[in-house]
Amino acid sequence: MNTVSFPGLNIEFNISRVAIKIFGIEIYWYAILMVGAMIIAIYMFKKRNGLYNIKFSEILDLAIYLIPISLISARLYYILFNLEYYISNPSQIFNTRNGGMAIYGGIIGGAITCFVFCKKRKINILDLIDYIVPGLVLGQAIGRWGNFINVEAYGTQTDLPWRMGIVEAGKYIEVHPTFLYESLACFAIFIILLILKNKRKFKGQIACIYLILYSLERIFVEGLRTDSLMLGNIRVSQMLSIIILIICLAIYVVKMLKISRNENKNKKTKITAKK
Repeated sequence: MNTVSFPGLNIEFNISRVAIKIFGIEIYWYAILMVGAMIIAIYMFKKRNGLYNIKFSEILDLAIYLIPISLISARLYYILFNLEYYISNPSQIFNTRNGGMAIYGGIIGGAITCFVFCKKRKINILDLIDYIVPGLVLGQAIGRWGNFINVEAYGTQTDLPWRMGIVEAGKYIEVHPTFLYESLACFAIFIILLILKNKRKFKGQIACIYLILYSLERIFVEGLRTDSLMLGNIRVSQMLSIIILIICLAIYVVKMLKISRNENKNKKTKITAKK
């Protein structure tokens, strides 16, 4: 049982990682949250059937490959950047019950899976990604509460009013609740994407907006976290977020400038035709 408090708000929780036991097997809240997030996302996909010419039946077929591959790639990404530990402790490679999943690994594995799936089914990859990213970011928002229950993915020490009190290595400290920052940011991104779903001006726009906003949020949050995956002195997720942000911003600006030029050209053509 873990005790987590928000002293500035006079709130305290006593939290157990284990939700239930079935035949002696412990089922963690994190697993329940992840499965719940997947179910909610699939329900949302059903409601969006036909959007961007994507059929819900195709999403169900994709999910058979996407879910396991994304989970495996999220694990492999984490192992890759903790390679020294896992070489010394190979038995822990498959022990996911102690944590060790990285969202960017899941995104990379998921993107590759979507690309191959679209090639085989002759589906436009940009339409598919625009269709599924709102479900992805909603799942991220829900999943971060698993970090809260596990008392992990928190930030550096702070005295802000919403600071989170935890016990680390037997010592009480007050830290940034970075799980909450990311969860709230992902919920906000989800709402923005829903608002824009019928207003896209080019294929891939919804995915581009997601990557821009999520990268911005992750650059900030990753700078506060104490458990970042490192490459020397570089925070891997922060570096990757910066690269993704630059690329997606460049693509977005170029696309919008091209659309604006075409719209202006069409207006001039219509005015000339009226004359």
